[in-house]
Amino acid sequence: MQLRFKPLAMAVMLSAGLASFTGVAQANLSPTQNAEILKSFKNDSVVDFKAFLGSVRHLDVAKGKPLAKTITAYLNKQTLTGEQQQELYRLLGLYARVKYGQVALEKLTELVAIPTARVDGVAQHENPEFIRIGKHIEQLSKSLGLSFRNIDNRVFEVSLPGSGDEVVGLHVHADVVPANPANWVLEDGTKLDPYKVTKVGDRLYGRGTEDDKNGIVVSLYALKVIKDEHLPLARSFKLLIDTTEETTSDAIPYYFARNPTPAYNLALDGGYPVVIAEKGYGTVMADFPRRAGTGKGAEIINLTGGLATNQIPSKSIATFISDEPESLLSALQKAGDAYVQSHGGDFSVNAKVVDKQVLLTVTGVSAHSSSPQSGVNPVARLLDFVAGLEPSIALKHNHITDAARYAADNWGLDYFGGKLGIGFSDDFMGPLTTSLTYVALDDKSLKLAVNLRVPKGQTPEQLQEKIAGKLELWLQQSGVKLALDYKIAAPMYRDPSGEWVKALLSVASENLGLPSKFGTSAGATSVHELPNGVQFGLARPDEKYTGHTDNEFKTLEQFQLDLQIVTEMVGRIGQLPKL
Repeated sequence: MQLRFKPLAMAVMLSAGLASFTGVAQANLSPTQNAEILKSFKNDSVVDFKAFLGSVRHLDVAKGKPLAKTITAYLNKQTLTGEQQQELYRLLGLYARVKYGQVALEKLTELVAIPTARVDGVAQHENPEFIRIGKHIEQLSKSLGLSFRNIDNRVFEVSLPGSGDEVVGLHVHADVVPANPANWVLEDGTKLDPYKVTKVGDRLYGRGTEDDKNGIVVSLYALKVIKDEHLPLARSFKLLIDTTEETTSDAIPYYFARNPTPAYNLALDGGYPVVIAEKGYGTVMADFPRRAGTGKGAEIINLTGGLATNQIPSKSIATFISDEPESLLSALQKAGDAYVQSHGGDFSVNAKVVDKQVLLTVTGVSAHSSSPQSGVNPVARLLDFVAGLEPSIALKHNHITDAARYAADNWGLDYFGGKLGIGFSDDFMGPLTTSLTYVALDDKSLKLAVNLRVPKGQTPEQLQEKIAGKLELWLQQSGVKLALDYKIAAPMYRDPSGEWVKALLSVASENLGLPSKFGTSAGATSVHELPNGVQFGLARPDEKYTGHTDNEFKTLEQFQLDLQIVTEMVGRIGQLPKL
C-alpha cells in the first residue's frame, strides 16, 4: 500500500498569528536551547501560554537572536514567517511540558495501576479491567474538555474538531503484554510491582510506561493544549485507543467497520523520528500433545517461557523429577556451567532443589521479540541445553523433550532463520528475525511459538511454504508428533513524499537531535493496514526499547519530551494548509 500524499497548497491560511508557509521550515531552537528555556521553570506554576511566553520573551537562546520578535508578533496576531511559526510551535510544546509534565505523570501512574493484560478465555471488551480503564479515560478526557466515545469497550475515541473534512488518526493502545512479577527484580535486588510506577533515578518502571499507556497520556494533554489555545485547525484529530493491539488486533477493524477511516494515521507506538516501513508479523505455533515419559532417567514435568508470542522473557525454567535429586542437581549444574562457557557466557544456568524437584533456571536478557538480537533468549538456550543433555544425563522422553529437540534442530540460538535455512534480508528493512518466545503447558499439550518479523523480499505464502517444507521433512525424519499452525502477515512500506510527513520528520529530528531520515521498524502497529499510516515515536532509535521486557521503563526526561514533541506535532500538522 502506498501513501496518497497531496502537494502543499500555496494559499494563505489565517489563524491566531500563525500564517501558512510554502515549505517545511525549521524551528530556530535546538535541544540545547530548549533545555536553556526549561531551566527557567522549576514547576507547573505557569498560568497559561501567554504567561509562559512572557517568561521566555527576552531569553537569548535562538542562535543569538532574542525570541521577543517572534513572541510579540504572535501576541499581536501578526503574520509570522515559516521560521517564526516553528518557533511558536516549539514553544507551545515546551509550555505543555512545563504546565502539564507533573500531572501527566500522575495520570500515567493511574493507568499503569490498571492491569490490562489479556486473561485467557475472556474477551478484552468483557474484561472488567478494560471496562475500568475505559471509564477512567472517559473521566480524564472530559475533565480536559475533550469529546469521548466508547465504542463497545473495544476502542476509546477522543476527538478534537477542526474546520476541514480531513481527519488525522492518532493511534495508541490501552492493553499491555502480561508480566511475571517474579522476574521484575533489579540488579541490586529491588523487587518491582509491574502494575505500579516505581521511580528509580530517572527511570519510571512499570508495565505500559513504554508500551503504550505513555502514548495515551501525552496525546490527551497535547490535544488539551491545542484546544485551550484556540488554534484554528484545518483538520480534526481523533485519538483512537485500541484494546487489542497486543493480542487479537480485532478492535481497530471493528471500529472502522462502523466509523469512517481517517485519511492520515500516526501510531504513537513505535519509533522516532518517522517510521515508514514495518516488518510483517508472523508466528509458527507448534503444539506437542502430552505423552507419558518413556525410557529411564530424570523427567522434565514443567517448562516456562514467554507469556506472549511477542515477548522474550528474562528467565525460562524447567522442572525435573528424579529418584536422586541431589545427584541430578550436581550433574545439571556441571553441564550448565560448561554450556554457558561454550556459548558466550552472556547468560546463566542455575539448578536448585525445591521440594525434591530440581528447578533449572536459565537467565538471559529480556527483549521485545521485534528485536531479539537486543536481548539474550533464555527460552532458546534452555531448550537447546535440554536437547543436548543425553547421553551424559539420562532423561525420559516426553512432550517437553520433543519440544527441546524440535527447537534445537530447527531454530537453535540463531535469530535470523539460519538454522532452518530460511534467512533473507532487505537493504532498508533489514533481516528476517526468528525468536522462540511463548511457552504454555496445560493438561492436553505443550505449545511453543516462534515469532517472525518479515521484511520485503518474500511473500507470506512463499515464506510459509519454505518453512513448512523444511519442518515437514524434519518431522518425517525425527518421528516427533506435533501440530503446526502458521500465521504470517505481509510487511508495510510507505512512500514518504508528502509535506505532512516532512513536517513530522522535522519535529522529531530537531527535538531529539537525530539525523533527518526516515526509519524502518520490526514492530507491527495498528496502522499497518491503514491509509497513510506511519509511526511517530515514542521510542528513540538510539536506545534499547524496553516495552514487553521484564523491568519495562520509560525515563522521566523522555516522557516529558514526548509530551513536548506530540504537542508541537499536533499544532503543526493541524495547521498545514495541505497534507
